[in-house]
Amino acid sequence: MGNLLFLAGHARLPQGMAARNVYETLTITVEIDRKYGVIVEASCTLATEHGREFIGRLLKGISLKDGLEEPIRILQENYKGKGANALVAAMKDLYSQFEQIKDK
Repeated sequence: MGNLLFLAGHARLPQGMAARNVYETLTITVEIDRKYGVIVEASCTLATEHGREFIGRLLKGISLKDGLEEPIRILQENYKGKGANALVAAMKDLYSQFEQIKDK
């Protein structure tokens, strides 16, 4: 377990989303392999279990060491709900945290 790192990225949810009734922000959480930056597990605070699992499957296996373009492209191409912009913003926030710690 010492080779895993847990990161979270946050973004404001838009009006009209079911998750907004529970959360003010959308959060994406990931477990990443420290050496390779690969997402081992991912989740988010979408309202439905199906949505949370779907985002987890989309992001699993992506290496953050390869940059932010691929996870954003994957989210934009495959998630068409109201939370799409919040997911992208949360991914950008998560990636900025990864950038801060990756060289340590």
